[in-house]
Amino acid sequence: MLNNALRVHLGLCGMTLLWGLSWPAGRAIAQSLPLLSSSAWRFSLAAAVLLAWSCFARGSWPALSLRQWAGLAAAGAVGVFGYTLFFMYGLHQVEASRAAVVVTTNPVFVTLAAAWLFGEPLNRGIGLGLALAVVGAATVMTHGQPWMLLTGGVGVGEWLLVGCIVCWSGYSLMAKRLMVGVDSLTATAVSAAVGCAFLWCAALGVEGPSTALEGLALLTPHQAGLLVFMALGPTVLAYAWFFRGISALGAGVASSYICLVPVAGVSSAVLLLGEPLSWSLAVGAAMALSGVVTANRARR
Repeated sequence: MLNNALRVHLGLCGMTLLWGLSWPAGRAIAQSLPLLSSSAWRFSLAAAVLLAWSCFARGSWPALSLRQWAGLAAAGAVGVFGYTLFFMYGLHQVEASRAAVVVTTNPVFVTLAAAWLFGEPLNRGIGLGLALAVVGAATVMTHGQPWMLLTGGVGVGEWLLVGCIVCWSGYSLMAKRLMVGVDSLTATAVSAAVGCAFLWCAALGVEGPSTALEGLALLTPHQAGLLVFMALGPTVLAYAWFFRGISALGAGVASSYICLVPVAGVSSAVLLLGEPLSWSLAVGAAMALSGVVTANRARR
């Protein structure tokens, strides 16, 4: 039998793989299904599982203060609803491999924002990591011509991915200030439910009730499988392994596995979707990954 430490590390490897696979899966969904209603159905299933899991783990419904409920509502609006909109609409226009590299520079920007707003440490190593990650992401966004960022040569899809970074950074900063005293499982479950409610409002208002509610019956088995995978894999199971890793190994060690997500994302997009592995993608991914690793090591 595997010892407990090995199971924890294998779980974190599984988390990395699931979060990497979410990019080609999200790309496939964005190309074949209505974006808002498919996201609403995905988070309906994910939120139901997470809320049931949270209540089972606690033995009761969480008792939260008004401030905590407000914080979770804001986190759901920004980190689930906003991020999902940018994620799906961005993947509708940009290859999954490029998107995975750009968006997984999130930790570096969160570190910079936390240093500015909350006075967290910022040293030369973090600065170097930030610079590497930004240049790497810019190289991927512009197909090897990062100076095009200054001349307006970046498309709408790439700017939508920047919206993902902004939303996730905002979500992370909200978690630090507004959700004090709330365990991570409850925070994830409630914010997912709030984001799901916003997604349903948007789906019903933009795509119409017939598309949003009746579209589920028109799904092919493949499309239904992708939605279930996105709900239970990257959204529920990966978080379960991440939480267990934090509990057993600490936040620093568990979070270091996130640096491997771009590798899994690019590899799965190339292998499963047949996306080309260009020199700009390979070089930019290497720079972005190096930047994230450098910043995380310097922060610890």
